[in-house]
Amino acid sequence: MDACDVLIVGGGPAGSSCAWRVRNAGLDVAILDKQVFPRDKVCGGWITPAVLDELEIDLGEYVAGHGPAPRVLQPITGFRTGCISGRAVDTSYGVPVSYGIRRREFDDYLLRRSGARLIEGVALTSLERSGAEWIANGSIRAQLVVGAGGHFCPVARLTGAKSKSETAVVAQEAEFEMDDQQQAGCSIARETPELYFCADLKGYGWCFRKQNFLNVGLGRMDQHGLSSHVAGFLNFLRSAGRLSFDIPRAMLGHAYLLFGASTRKVVSDGLLLAGDSAGLAYSQSGEGIRPAIESGLLAAKTIIAAEGKYSRDRLESYGALIAERFGGSGADWATRLGQHLPPRLINLLGQRLLSVSWFAREVVLNRWFLHADEAAFLESVTEPRP
Repeated sequence: MDACDVLIVGGGPAGSSCAWRVRNAGLDVAILDKQVFPRDKVCGGWITPAVLDELEIDLGEYVAGHGPAPRVLQPITGFRTGCISGRAVDTSYGVPVSYGIRRREFDDYLLRRSGARLIEGVALTSLERSGAEWIANGSIRAQLVVGAGGHFCPVARLTGAKSKSETAVVAQEAEFEMDDQQQAGCSIARETPELYFCADLKGYGWCFRKQNFLNVGLGRMDQHGLSSHVAGFLNFLRSAGRLSFDIPRAMLGHAYLLFGASTRKVVSDGLLLAGDSAGLAYSQSGEGIRPAIESGLLAAKTIIAAEGKYSRDRLESYGALIAERFGGSGADWATRLGQHLPPRLINLLGQRLLSVSWFAREVVLNRWFLHADEAAFLESVTEPRP
């Protein structure tokens, strides 16, 4: 039977970030994932400079280290924002405030860099408690398990998560490489992603151009009629002259929980949840990469401090760290308005606010999407375990 100190289920940013930090502390770490990397991942695909700082990523090394072809890293220096079918506002920063990435490249890079033992193409089919240890799939023994397998993570089910009964954000998107004709018919600037909110403010659509790759999608807190909202958004992009062609592939769906809306238990005896498994996406934007990475690093901090004793009491501080880090996000203004105002007034107020340049820059972008006021979570492991 194989054995490790820490078994991480899920090789995405949460799992690989946790593994990277824990392994640097000298622990034996294995990552189990049902997919073989690199794999496609449904996601808009952009990261802020804080993410690069938290993971100590060198931009030049990241771009160059991908065999014959460089990795995609698209500097983002501005945004176009507004309501679907409403007036748009252009905001320019003049310097990169984010970077567009392809998740199949970014996730694979983080996974390989973690240095953990990888068990790819193997799903978690069983997880049983045996004394102070876990037995996964009847063949892997671990002192501690980290569930980092996304919204439908099998580890999360052990702590009572019932994904079918949870109120999740749902989204559809497509990412593809444009041919020459499609590039000519795309008015989206590479350095300026476009974000358009639904009239009822329950979601938004996005259009990101990352070099020659285009990512288009829409997510909503209301799960009913998603396909019709997506179709309406695509029609808007064509009628507004942003795209002159039909999306050449099917839109893929995914779901996730916003922080504050999840009741999942993130700590149990010998067990932690991180990333989308714990329901940590930012409430205003739905962005989940930075929360996933930070929760992975916080999980690693908790694991290292536990010094090999992984009872619930020893791990309980993780829940407090999560609440402290993400507790300030709270419910967004649109949700609070929706509880008290009629739809027509919400539509009118939302369109007017989103058309104000100051509001677009300081609230929508700096606060909701870029989290410019939140410093990067930085904590190095300087003394590896022997």
